[in-house]
Amino acid sequence: MNIFLVGGALRDHLLGRPVSDHDWLVVGATPEEMVRRGYLPVGRDFPVFLHPRTREEYALARTERKSAPGYRGFTVHASPDVTLEQDLARRDLTVNAIALPAERVSADGRFDPTPDALADPFHGQRDLRDKVLRHVTDAFREDPVRILRVARFAARFDDFTVAPETLALMREMVAAGEADALVAERVWQELSRGLMETRPSRMFDVLRACGALAVLLPEVDRLWGVPQRAEHHPEIDAGVHLMMVLDTSARLAASLAVRFACLMHDLGKGTTPADVLPRHPDHEQRSVALLQQVCERWRVPVDVRELAEVVAREHGHIHGSGALDAVGLVRLLERCDAFRKPARFAEVLLACECDSRGRLGFEHTPYPQRPRLLAVLAAATGVATDVVARAAQQAGATGPKIGEAIHRARVDAVAATGAVGAVRAP
Repeated sequence: MNIFLVGGALRDHLLGRPVSDHDWLVVGATPEEMVRRGYLPVGRDFPVFLHPRTREEYALARTERKSAPGYRGFTVHASPDVTLEQDLARRDLTVNAIALPAERVSADGRFDPTPDALADPFHGQRDLRDKVLRHVTDAFREDPVRILRVARFAARFDDFTVAPETLALMREMVAAGEADALVAERVWQELSRGLMETRPSRMFDVLRACGALAVLLPEVDRLWGVPQRAEHHPEIDAGVHLMMVLDTSARLAASLAVRFACLMHDLGKGTTPADVLPRHPDHEQRSVALLQQVCERWRVPVDVRELAEVVAREHGHIHGSGALDAVGLVRLLERCDAFRKPARFAEVLLACECDSRGRLGFEHTPYPQRPRLLAVLAAATGVATDVVARAAQQAGATGPKIGEAIHRARVDAVAATGAVGAVRAP
Protein backbone atom coordinates (compact mmCIF):
# COMPACT_ATOMS: atom_id res chain seq x y z
CA MET A 1 0.00 0.00 0.00
CA ASN A 2 1.46 3.35 -1.12
CA ILE A 3 0.05 6.80 -0.42
CA PHE A 4 0.59 9.93 -2.52
CA LEU A 5 -0.31 13.60 -2.20
CA VAL A 6 -2.04 14.59 -5.44
CA GLY A 7 -3.94 17.37 -7.18
CA GLY A 8 -4.47 20.94 -6.13
CA ALA A 9 -2.11 21.03 -3.15
CA LEU A 10 0.89 20.23 -5.35
CA ARG A 11 -0.29 22.47 -8.16
CA ASP A 12 -0.78 25.47 -5.88
CA HIS A 13 2.50 24.87 -4.03
CA LEU A 14 4.42 24.75 -7.32
CA LEU A 15 2.72 28.01 -8.35
CA GLY A 16 3.68 29.67 -5.07
CA ARG A 17 0.06 29.89 -3.96
CA PRO A 18 -1.33 29.08 -0.50
CA VAL A 19 -2.26 25.42 0.02
CA SER A 20 -5.66 25.09 1.68
CA ASP A 21 -6.18 21.33 1.84
CA HIS A 22 -4.66 18.00 0.86
CA ASP A 23 -5.98 15.22 -1.38
CA TRP A 24 -4.47 11.79 -0.93
CA LEU A 25 -4.34 8.82 -3.29
CA VAL A 26 -3.92 5.25 -2.06
CA VAL A 27 -2.41 2.69 -4.45
CA GLY A 28 -2.44 -1.05 -3.78
CA ALA A 29 -5.14 -1.20 -1.09
CA THR A 30 -8.65 -2.60 -0.80
CA PRO A 31 -11.64 -0.99 0.94
CA GLU A 32 -11.49 -3.69 3.58
CA GLU A 33 -7.87 -2.90 4.36
CA MET A 34 -8.67 0.80 4.69
CA VAL A 35 -11.44 0.06 7.17
CA ARG A 36 -9.15 -2.25 9.17
CA ARG A 37 -6.68 0.64 9.45
CA GLY A 38 -9.37 2.84 10.95
CA TYR A 39 -10.34 4.89 7.87
CA LEU A 40 -14.00 5.90 7.60
CA PRO A 41 -15.69 5.16 4.23
CA VAL A 42 -17.61 8.17 2.84
CA GLY A 43 -17.57 7.75 -0.95
CA ARG A 44 -20.91 7.02 -2.59
CA ASP A 45 -19.83 6.69 -6.22
CA PHE A 46 -16.24 5.53 -5.66
CA PRO A 47 -14.16 4.50 -2.64
CA VAL A 48 -13.13 7.53 -0.57
CA PHE A 49 -12.16 7.38 3.10
CA LEU A 50 -11.51 9.86 5.90
CA HIS A 51 -8.24 9.57 7.83
CA PRO A 52 -8.96 8.46 11.42
CA ARG A 53 -7.09 11.42 12.89
CA THR A 54 -6.82 14.27 10.35
CA ARG A 55 -10.18 13.60 8.63
CA GLU A 56 -8.56 14.38 5.27
CA GLU A 57 -9.81 12.46 2.23
CA TYR A 58 -7.98 9.37 0.97
CA ALA A 59 -9.23 7.91 -2.34
CA LEU A 60 -8.34 4.49 -3.71
CA ALA A 61 -6.65 4.51 -7.11
CA ARG A 62 -9.22 3.91 -9.81
CA THR A 63 -9.94 3.95 -13.53
CA GLU A 64 -13.13 5.10 -15.21
CA ARG A 65 -14.86 3.93 -18.38
CA LYS A 66 -17.59 5.84 -20.24
CA SER A 67 -20.88 3.94 -20.20
CA ALA A 68 -23.59 6.57 -20.83
CA PRO A 69 -23.96 10.32 -21.50
CA GLY A 70 -23.73 12.84 -18.70
CA TYR A 71 -22.00 13.40 -15.37
CA ARG A 72 -22.81 9.95 -13.95
CA GLY A 73 -22.38 8.09 -17.23
CA PHE A 74 -19.20 6.14 -16.42
CA THR A 75 -18.18 2.96 -14.67
CA VAL A 76 -15.58 3.09 -11.88
CA HIS A 77 -13.00 0.36 -11.35
CA ALA A 78 -11.04 0.54 -8.09
CA SER A 79 -8.75 -2.31 -7.09
CA PRO A 80 -5.22 -2.89 -5.74
CA ASP A 81 -3.92 -3.52 -9.27
CA VAL A 82 -4.69 0.02 -10.50
CA THR A 83 -1.36 1.84 -10.82
CA LEU A 84 -0.49 5.42 -9.95
CA GLU A 85 -0.11 6.33 -13.61
CA GLN A 86 -3.46 4.77 -14.51
CA ASP A 87 -5.17 6.85 -11.84
CA LEU A 88 -3.43 10.06 -12.92
CA ALA A 89 -4.43 9.34 -16.53
CA ARG A 90 -8.14 9.68 -15.77
CA ARG A 91 -7.73 13.14 -14.16
CA ASP A 92 -8.85 16.30 -15.88
CA LEU A 93 -5.76 18.48 -16.43
CA THR A 94 -2.04 17.79 -16.51
CA VAL A 95 -1.46 20.42 -13.81
CA ASN A 96 -3.69 18.32 -11.53
CA ALA A 97 -2.05 15.00 -12.45
CA ILE A 98 1.11 15.28 -10.35
CA ALA A 99 1.83 13.13 -7.28
CA LEU A 100 4.27 13.17 -4.36
CA PRO A 101 4.97 10.17 -2.06
CA ALA A 102 3.41 10.68 1.36
CA GLU A 103 6.74 10.15 3.10
CA ARG A 104 7.87 13.48 1.61
CA VAL A 105 5.09 15.25 3.56
CA SER A 106 5.64 16.12 7.22
CA ALA A 107 3.16 15.30 9.96
CA ASP A 108 1.93 18.91 10.00
CA GLY A 109 1.27 18.85 6.24
CA ARG A 110 4.34 20.75 5.06
CA PHE A 111 6.30 19.66 2.01
CA ASP A 112 8.91 21.03 -0.36
CA PRO A 113 9.08 18.67 -3.34
CA THR A 114 12.09 18.44 -5.61
CA PRO A 115 11.40 17.68 -9.29
CA ASP A 116 12.90 14.21 -9.03
CA ALA A 117 10.56 13.33 -6.13
CA LEU A 118 7.43 14.07 -8.13
CA ALA A 119 5.53 11.55 -10.22
CA ASP A 120 4.63 13.57 -13.29
CA PRO A 121 3.98 11.21 -16.23
CA PHE A 122 1.90 13.77 -18.17
CA HIS A 123 4.26 16.77 -17.85
CA GLY A 124 2.12 18.87 -15.56
CA GLN A 125 5.16 20.79 -14.30
CA ARG A 126 5.95 21.85 -17.85
CA ASP A 127 2.40 23.11 -18.35
CA LEU A 128 2.60 24.99 -15.05
CA ARG A 129 5.74 26.74 -16.29
CA ASP A 130 4.14 27.46 -19.68
CA LYS A 131 0.83 28.50 -18.06
CA VAL A 132 -1.29 26.07 -20.06
CA LEU A 133 -4.46 24.22 -19.09
CA ARG A 134 -4.25 20.94 -21.02
CA HIS A 135 -6.31 17.75 -20.68
CA VAL A 136 -4.41 14.63 -19.65
CA THR A 137 -5.86 12.01 -22.00
CA ASP A 138 -8.97 11.42 -24.07
CA ALA A 139 -10.59 10.21 -20.83
CA PHE A 140 -11.36 13.92 -20.28
CA ARG A 141 -14.46 13.50 -22.44
CA GLU A 142 -15.98 11.03 -19.99
CA ASP A 143 -17.17 13.75 -17.60
CA PRO A 144 -18.91 16.88 -18.99
CA VAL A 145 -18.42 18.69 -15.67
CA ARG A 146 -14.82 19.04 -16.79
CA ILE A 147 -15.93 21.61 -19.37
CA LEU A 148 -17.04 23.79 -16.49
CA ARG A 149 -13.96 22.98 -14.42
CA VAL A 150 -11.58 24.09 -17.18
CA ALA A 151 -13.55 27.32 -17.54
CA ARG A 152 -13.40 27.84 -13.77
CA PHE A 153 -9.66 27.21 -13.66
CA ALA A 154 -9.24 29.77 -16.45
CA ALA A 155 -10.98 32.29 -14.19
CA ARG A 156 -8.72 31.39 -11.25
CA PHE A 157 -5.44 31.24 -13.15
CA ASP A 158 -6.20 34.21 -15.36
CA ASP A 159 -2.76 34.26 -16.99
CA PHE A 160 -3.12 30.67 -18.22
CA THR A 161 -4.40 29.72 -21.66
CA VAL A 162 -6.46 26.68 -22.62
CA ALA A 163 -4.51 24.37 -24.94
CA PRO A 164 -5.99 24.40 -28.48
CA GLU A 165 -6.44 20.62 -28.46
CA THR A 166 -8.29 20.82 -25.13
CA LEU A 167 -10.61 23.52 -26.42
CA ALA A 168 -11.25 21.41 -29.55
CA LEU A 169 -12.13 18.42 -27.37
CA MET A 170 -14.51 20.55 -25.33
CA ARG A 171 -16.22 21.67 -28.55
CA GLU A 172 -16.61 18.04 -29.57
CA MET A 173 -18.20 17.22 -26.22
CA VAL A 174 -20.67 20.09 -26.54
CA ALA A 175 -21.54 19.05 -30.10
CA ALA A 176 -22.13 15.50 -28.86
CA GLY A 177 -24.72 16.76 -26.37
CA GLU A 178 -22.65 16.21 -23.23
CA ALA A 179 -23.34 19.72 -21.90
CA ASP A 180 -27.08 19.09 -22.25
CA ALA A 181 -26.76 16.15 -19.85
CA LEU A 182 -25.30 18.18 -16.97
CA VAL A 183 -27.35 18.16 -13.78
CA ALA A 184 -28.45 21.41 -12.18
CA GLU A 185 -26.60 20.93 -8.89
CA ARG A 186 -23.21 20.46 -10.56
CA VAL A 187 -23.73 23.34 -12.98
CA TRP A 188 -24.59 25.75 -10.16
CA GLN A 189 -21.73 24.43 -8.04
CA GLU A 190 -19.17 25.12 -10.76
CA LEU A 191 -20.71 28.41 -11.92
CA SER A 192 -20.88 29.77 -8.38
CA ARG A 193 -17.27 28.79 -7.69
CA GLY A 194 -16.17 30.35 -10.97
CA LEU A 195 -18.00 33.58 -10.17
CA MET A 196 -15.90 33.85 -7.01
CA GLU A 197 -12.57 33.48 -8.82
CA THR A 198 -10.04 36.23 -9.54
CA ARG A 199 -11.30 37.07 -13.03
CA PRO A 200 -14.73 35.48 -13.53
CA SER A 201 -15.13 36.81 -17.09
CA ARG A 202 -12.58 34.25 -18.27
CA MET A 203 -14.91 31.43 -17.27
CA PHE A 204 -17.51 32.79 -19.67
CA ASP A 205 -14.91 33.45 -22.38
CA VAL A 206 -13.97 29.75 -22.31
CA LEU A 207 -17.58 28.53 -22.13
CA ARG A 208 -18.44 30.75 -25.07
CA ALA A 209 -15.40 29.62 -27.07
CA CYS A 210 -16.37 25.94 -26.78
CA GLY A 211 -20.10 26.52 -27.36
CA ALA A 212 -21.19 25.52 -23.85
CA LEU A 213 -22.45 28.99 -22.89
CA ALA A 214 -25.13 28.84 -25.60
CA VAL A 215 -26.31 25.55 -24.09
CA LEU A 216 -26.11 26.39 -20.38
CA LEU A 217 -26.85 30.14 -20.37
CA PRO A 218 -28.28 31.14 -23.76
CA GLU A 219 -29.73 34.26 -22.12
CA VAL A 220 -26.18 35.46 -21.43
CA ASP A 221 -24.70 34.19 -24.69
CA ARG A 222 -27.17 36.26 -26.73
CA LEU A 223 -25.84 39.54 -25.32
CA TRP A 224 -22.73 39.52 -27.50
CA GLY A 225 -23.27 41.63 -30.59
CA VAL A 226 -26.02 43.74 -28.96
CA PRO A 227 -25.16 47.47 -28.71
CA GLN A 228 -25.21 48.78 -25.14
CA ARG A 229 -26.02 52.45 -24.69
CA ALA A 230 -26.17 54.50 -21.51
CA GLU A 231 -26.26 58.19 -20.73
CA HIS A 232 -22.78 59.74 -20.38
CA HIS A 233 -21.18 56.43 -21.46
CA PRO A 234 -19.79 55.42 -24.86
CA GLU A 235 -21.56 52.65 -26.75
CA ILE A 236 -20.22 49.18 -26.03
CA ASP A 237 -21.12 45.60 -26.90
CA ALA A 238 -23.55 44.33 -24.24
CA GLY A 239 -21.65 41.07 -23.76
CA VAL A 240 -18.32 42.87 -23.38
CA HIS A 241 -19.92 45.29 -20.92
CA LEU A 242 -21.35 42.40 -18.91
CA MET A 243 -17.93 40.81 -18.53
CA MET A 244 -16.42 44.12 -17.42
CA VAL A 245 -19.18 44.50 -14.82
CA LEU A 246 -18.48 40.99 -13.57
CA ASP A 247 -14.75 41.61 -13.26
CA THR A 248 -15.47 44.88 -11.47
CA SER A 249 -17.48 42.93 -8.91
CA ALA A 250 -14.47 40.66 -8.36
CA ARG A 251 -12.14 43.64 -8.03
CA LEU A 252 -14.45 45.07 -5.35
CA ALA A 253 -14.48 41.70 -3.53
CA ALA A 254 -18.25 41.40 -3.86
CA SER A 255 -20.23 38.46 -2.50
CA LEU A 256 -21.53 35.63 -4.68
CA ALA A 257 -25.03 37.14 -4.66
CA VAL A 258 -23.71 40.49 -5.96
CA ARG A 259 -21.60 38.81 -8.65
CA PHE A 260 -24.54 36.72 -9.82
CA ALA A 261 -26.70 39.87 -9.92
CA CYS A 262 -24.04 41.56 -12.05
CA LEU A 263 -24.13 38.62 -14.46
CA MET A 264 -27.93 38.64 -14.70
CA HIS A 265 -28.88 42.31 -14.53
CA ASP A 266 -29.21 43.08 -18.25
CA LEU A 267 -30.50 39.87 -19.82
CA GLY A 268 -33.45 41.75 -21.33
CA LYS A 269 -31.16 43.39 -23.86
CA GLY A 270 -30.59 40.05 -25.60
CA THR A 271 -32.42 38.77 -28.66
CA THR A 272 -34.69 36.10 -27.19
CA PRO A 273 -37.37 35.19 -29.78
CA ALA A 274 -40.90 36.27 -28.86
CA ASP A 275 -42.11 32.67 -28.93
CA VAL A 276 -39.62 31.86 -26.15
CA LEU A 277 -40.44 34.87 -24.00
CA PRO A 278 -43.12 37.47 -24.80
CA ARG A 279 -41.92 41.04 -25.15
CA HIS A 280 -42.12 43.22 -22.07
CA PRO A 281 -42.56 46.99 -22.28
CA ASP A 282 -39.12 47.59 -20.79
CA HIS A 283 -35.92 45.62 -20.66
CA GLU A 284 -35.84 45.58 -16.85
CA GLN A 285 -39.03 43.49 -16.60
CA ARG A 286 -37.78 41.34 -19.45
CA SER A 287 -34.51 40.84 -17.57
CA VAL A 288 -36.42 39.71 -14.47
CA ALA A 289 -38.43 37.17 -16.49
CA LEU A 290 -35.28 35.74 -18.10
CA LEU A 291 -33.48 35.72 -14.75
CA GLN A 292 -36.30 33.67 -13.26
CA GLN A 293 -35.91 31.12 -16.05
CA VAL A 294 -32.19 30.77 -15.34
CA CYS A 295 -32.76 30.41 -11.59
CA GLU A 296 -35.37 27.70 -12.08
CA ARG A 297 -33.16 25.82 -14.53
CA TRP A 298 -30.07 25.74 -12.34
CA ARG A 299 -31.78 25.82 -8.91
CA VAL A 300 -30.12 29.02 -7.78
CA PRO A 301 -30.44 29.60 -4.00
CA VAL A 302 -33.34 31.83 -3.00
CA ASP A 303 -31.25 34.61 -1.40
CA VAL A 304 -29.03 34.88 -4.48
CA ARG A 305 -32.04 34.89 -6.77
CA GLU A 306 -33.94 37.56 -4.83
CA LEU A 307 -31.04 40.01 -4.80
CA ALA A 308 -30.54 39.51 -8.54
CA GLU A 309 -34.23 40.21 -9.17
CA VAL A 310 -34.07 43.52 -7.30
CA VAL A 311 -30.97 44.59 -9.25
CA ALA A 312 -32.46 43.56 -12.61
CA ARG A 313 -35.69 45.45 -11.90
CA GLU A 314 -34.32 48.56 -10.19
CA HIS A 315 -30.78 49.25 -11.44
CA GLY A 316 -31.98 51.86 -13.94
CA HIS A 317 -33.93 53.68 -11.25
CA ILE A 318 -30.97 53.56 -8.88
CA HIS A 319 -28.65 54.96 -11.56
CA GLY A 320 -31.11 57.84 -12.09
CA SER A 321 -31.92 58.36 -8.41
CA GLY A 322 -30.11 61.69 -8.35
CA ALA A 323 -33.15 63.21 -10.07
CA LEU A 324 -35.66 61.84 -7.53
CA ASP A 325 -37.29 63.90 -4.82
CA ALA A 326 -38.00 62.59 -1.31
CA VAL A 327 -41.20 60.85 -2.38
CA GLY A 328 -39.48 59.05 -5.24
CA LEU A 329 -36.56 58.06 -3.04
CA VAL A 330 -38.76 56.52 -0.35
CA ARG A 331 -40.78 54.66 -2.97
CA LEU A 332 -37.52 53.31 -4.40
CA LEU A 333 -36.49 52.11 -0.94
CA GLU A 334 -39.89 50.47 -0.48
CA ARG A 335 -39.71 48.66 -3.82
CA CYS A 336 -36.27 47.35 -2.87
CA ASP A 337 -37.59 46.22 0.55
CA ALA A 338 -34.72 48.24 1.99
CA PHE A 339 -36.41 48.88 5.35
CA ARG A 340 -36.73 45.18 6.13
CA LYS A 341 -33.48 44.13 4.44
CA PRO A 342 -30.96 47.00 4.67
CA ALA A 343 -27.93 44.72 4.29
CA ARG A 344 -29.33 43.32 1.05
CA PHE A 345 -30.03 46.86 -0.19
CA ALA A 346 -26.37 47.75 0.42
CA GLU A 347 -25.43 44.81 -1.82
CA VAL A 348 -27.93 45.95 -4.46
CA LEU A 349 -26.16 49.31 -4.52
CA LEU A 350 -22.77 47.62 -4.84
CA ALA A 351 -24.03 45.67 -7.87
CA CYS A 352 -25.28 48.91 -9.42
CA GLU A 353 -21.89 50.52 -8.81
CA CYS A 354 -20.24 47.60 -10.61
CA ASP A 355 -22.62 48.15 -13.53
CA SER A 356 -21.75 51.84 -13.73
CA ARG A 357 -17.99 51.27 -13.50
CA GLY A 358 -17.94 48.32 -15.89
CA ARG A 359 -16.73 50.32 -18.90
CA LEU A 360 -13.36 51.28 -20.28
CA GLY A 361 -12.26 54.56 -18.74
CA PHE A 362 -14.89 54.42 -15.99
CA GLU A 363 -13.32 51.72 -13.81
CA HIS A 364 -12.36 54.21 -11.08
CA THR A 365 -15.16 56.74 -11.56
CA PRO A 366 -17.02 57.49 -8.30
CA TYR A 367 -20.60 56.26 -7.99
CA PRO A 368 -22.31 58.87 -5.78
CA GLN A 369 -25.66 57.10 -5.86
CA ARG A 370 -24.39 54.44 -3.47
CA PRO A 371 -23.38 56.65 -0.48
CA ARG A 372 -26.30 58.99 -1.16
CA LEU A 373 -28.92 56.22 -1.08
CA LEU A 374 -27.35 54.68 2.00
CA ALA A 375 -27.63 58.08 3.70
CA VAL A 376 -31.23 58.40 2.54
CA LEU A 377 -32.01 54.95 3.97
CA ALA A 378 -30.37 55.90 7.26
CA ALA A 379 -32.54 59.03 7.47
CA ALA A 380 -35.72 57.13 6.65
CA THR A 381 -35.02 54.31 9.09
CA GLY A 382 -34.43 56.90 11.79
CA VAL A 383 -38.18 57.44 11.91
CA ALA A 384 -39.73 55.94 15.05
CA THR A 385 -42.40 53.97 13.23
CA ASP A 386 -44.03 52.71 16.45
CA VAL A 387 -44.57 56.30 17.62
CA VAL A 388 -45.99 57.31 14.22
CA ALA A 389 -48.28 54.26 14.19
CA ARG A 390 -49.63 55.00 17.67
CA ALA A 391 -50.30 58.62 16.77
CA ALA A 392 -52.11 57.56 13.60
CA GLN A 393 -54.24 55.07 15.57
CA GLN A 394 -55.13 57.72 18.13
CA ALA A 395 -56.26 59.92 15.23
CA GLY A 396 -58.56 57.14 14.08
CA ALA A 397 -56.41 55.61 11.31
CA THR A 398 -56.54 51.89 10.68
CA GLY A 399 -54.94 49.39 8.27
CA PRO A 400 -53.39 50.98 5.17
CA LYS A 401 -53.83 54.47 6.60
CA ILE A 402 -51.27 53.67 9.28
CA GLY A 403 -48.84 52.56 6.57
CA GLU A 404 -49.46 55.82 4.71
CA ALA A 405 -48.66 57.80 7.86
CA ILE A 406 -45.35 55.95 8.25
CA HIS A 407 -44.59 56.54 4.56
CA ARG A 408 -45.23 60.30 4.95
CA ALA A 409 -43.01 60.46 8.05
CA ARG A 410 -40.19 58.79 6.15
CA VAL A 411 -40.61 61.19 3.23
CA ASP A 412 -40.42 64.14 5.65
CA ALA A 413 -37.26 62.69 7.23
CA VAL A 414 -35.59 62.30 3.85
CA ALA A 415 -36.65 65.79 2.75
CA ALA A 416 -35.20 67.22 5.97
CA THR A 417 -31.73 66.02 5.03
CA GLY A 418 -31.57 68.76 2.41
CA ALA A 419 -30.18 66.32 -0.12
CA VAL A 420 -33.28 66.30 -2.32
CA GLY A 421 -35.56 68.75 -4.01
CA ALA A 422 -39.03 69.86 -3.03
CA VAL A 423 -41.37 67.15 -1.77
CA ARG A 424 -44.41 66.43 -3.92
CA ALA A 425 -47.59 65.01 -2.44
CA PRO A 426 -47.65 61.20 -2.56
